[in-house]
Amino acid sequence: MFRDTSRPTALAGALLAAGLTWAAAAQAAPQGLYSADELLDADVYTQADPERSIGEVEDVLLDDDMRLRALVIDSGSLLDLGEKQYVVEADQFKVETRHGERLEDIEYRVTLNLDAASLRDQPEYTDGWWNQARQRMRDAWADTREGAASAWETTQEGASTALDRIGQALQSAGESAQKAAE
Repeated sequence: MFRDTSRPTALAGALLAAGLTWAAAAQAAPQGLYSADELLDADVYTQADPERSIGEVEDVLLDDDMRLRALVIDSGSLLDLGEKQYVVEADQFKVETRHGERLEDIEYRVTLNLDAASLRDQPEYTDGWWNQARQRMRDAWADTREGAASAWETTQEGASTALDRIGQALQSAGESAQKAAE
């Protein structure tokens, strides 16, 4: 008697793949709150080589709204990058929490969406970079503030014009009603 064993094997493979996909999604889910203290010195990996650390988090860079803008990655002397520190923007990495139930056990793992060679293309964390980045952020904030002020003025003018027109229409309707009543 011939027995078809391919179906249970395929089913087991599909269930295993679904379980791994679910586990990966659970790990990539936002944690809601992160400890900057614990994020400092977290090991950094690349997607291309998730088993080999290429450095650690040296600094956390925040904007005026206290939102994470970038991490500074210290490459040490790994991967022939030299002992340099690179700025990696927030959209170029993900942070995975391990042992997040107890404060003293929290560990983070940072995975870059870059390979080691692309890390070299990121800006170096230097005084020059710092001063330029701060000025760009100030300029962006000034532009945003000016744009918001202009939008507010335009909104006020539009609302004032609309209220004037409504007032005129009501006055005209009132006059027409009074004439009709006479």
